[in-house]
Amino acid sequence: MTLTVLFCVDPLHPRRVDPYFSREAAAVRDHYGEIALIDHDALQRGDADGAVRAVPDDLGPVWYRGWMVTSAEYAALAAALKQRGAVLLTHPDDYRRAHELPGWHDTFAGLTPRSVWRPVEPYGDPGDLAELVRPLRAGPAVVKDYVKSRKHEWEQACFVPDVKNTTQLRSVVEKMMALQGDALAGGIVVREYERFDGSGEARVWWVDGEPAVVGPHPDTPDVEPEPPDYEAVASAVRSLGCRFITTDLARREDGRWRVVEVGDGQVSGLPATVDPMDLYAHLPLPD
Repeated sequence: MTLTVLFCVDPLHPRRVDPYFSREAAAVRDHYGEIALIDHDALQRGDADGAVRAVPDDLGPVWYRGWMVTSAEYAALAAALKQRGAVLLTHPDDYRRAHELPGWHDTFAGLTPRSVWRPVEPYGDPGDLAELVRPLRAGPAVVKDYVKSRKHEWEQACFVPDVKNTTQLRSVVEKMMALQGDALAGGIVVREYERFDGSGEARVWWVDGEPAVVGPHPDTPDVEPEPPDYEAVASAVRSLGCRFITTDLARREDGRWRVVEVGDGQVSGLPATVDPMDLYAHLPLPD
């Protein structure tokens, strides 16, 4: 069968791939695959049927590569595609498990900073934060939602010098939530802060439990990381049981490689320095 990938449409040119993904779409075509277009803006507006209107009927099994969507949006996308005879090769349950920290954290216990979390609606009350962080050690921590941090507002909305200082913690949590606004994903997460050696993060792409591509993190595409030791990570990846994911690895000051983030491979950024053919050649064809 043929490799078929759904890409986001260019909002200004509805018959073209979004320019951010044009390199990848070309790689799929060069790999003798097929592409189809979905309207990411329509999906975010809650119009899943409109989002897939340009997808041909009876397309069969497909991968998605596009802008990040919430777990609820992804489930709506899967349902709308199914009505047109297309099936996402990553099930919505697997997407949520890889995309949101509560879904993958415990599987990677011992390999990633200890974390606690609580579901909170956008603009909601974060609740008793002292009770939330009780399992964490005293000392620095970082705050985020289930998917993203506000690392570019490090001092105000991400980093907490002492997680047991609840006044300080609440200030950072509330600022993070205010900046995330309606985009707050799932709730709040507090993670113990670990110091890394500054050599850069390595993004590892995994397909069916095997490492397919290793490259730099998209935030630092010109910083080529040292080859990580990901054998211990491989066992956790296989236990998670998701077909297509990424792990961001960084080396701690003591030399140990640590999992900074896990993500669904369909919505993880591919650095410009990585040849997309290296990735798409590893995506399996449907049975």
